[in-house]
Amino acid sequence: MKHRLNRRQFLGSVSTSLALAASLPKGELAAAPADSSTAAHGLKKAVKLGMVKEQISLTEKFQLLKELGFDGVEMGSPNGYDPNVVLEARDSSDLPIHGVVDSVHWRQTLSHPDEKVRSEGLAGLMTALRDAKAYGATSVLLVPATVNKDVSYAQAYERSQAEIRKALPLATELGIKILFENVWNNFLLSPLEAARYIDEFESPMVGAYFDVGNVVRWGWPQQWIEVLGKRIVKLHAKEYDLNIALNQGMAKAFDRPLGKGSIDWPRVRQALKAIDYHGWVTAEVRGGDRKRMAEIARQMDQVL
Repeated sequence: MKHRLNRRQFLGSVSTSLALAASLPKGELAAAPADSSTAAHGLKKAVKLGMVKEQISLTEKFQLLKELGFDGVEMGSPNGYDPNVVLEARDSSDLPIHGVVDSVHWRQTLSHPDEKVRSEGLAGLMTALRDAKAYGATSVLLVPATVNKDVSYAQAYERSQAEIRKALPLATELGIKILFENVWNNFLLSPLEAARYIDEFESPMVGAYFDVGNVVRWGWPQQWIEVLGKRIVKLHAKEYDLNIALNQGMAKAFDRPLGKGSIDWPRVRQALKAIDYHGWVTAEVRGGDRKRMAEIARQMDQVL
């Protein structure tokens, strides 16, 4: 790799990164303080738009979420929506679109062996950044790379960073952060490595979109939060049950209500309090009709 480090150098660089993060003023790398929340926990709760399964208009979906007590919503991009229709739904419901999810990052990966595919992935990221700005959002969620039999770890690391750096000037111009989500992509498998990956960009326009449930397969969310610290700009909330993973399969382990699995939510809350987190928490769970969405809102308030 371009930045090849031996074990001692790597641990030293991580220690330096963590020390720098600890010395920064509160909020230096975190999201801007949230407005007053509808819930006592003081966090801003949201869902992904695709979770709403009612057969109603976009505006009615926004209104439904507002009525159920959600503070915002997250949308995918690129998408097929007319921007004017999206803005009408947002404004008429007074429900902000806080973030955008890159909708092509799993298909046109930024670590793909084919340069053309990487270029298409970069174009998708650029579109997501522009849509985020148009919607009044503050971030784009990105899965930065995937490691597989055709893409080595080192290749994923180098290629993804190179492509993301091409998007940083636009992100800076628009004021939209690019946030990396921890997912099952065989990449950035520890919080120390994720912190290093972010820090190497040397840019305030990148950070972590930390998914609480996705790390339970190989770690503990509160430990990731402690290490990532102020790099965490936004959160995804989902549950994970290790007993189900053992007996029914790893994917089935997500099929548990928030607060009913293996996540120690009190310790997660304690870790978030320690880094003074006051940002967005977006549920990424099975959606449904109005009744199901109301259930999700209640569960989020309980675990948060």
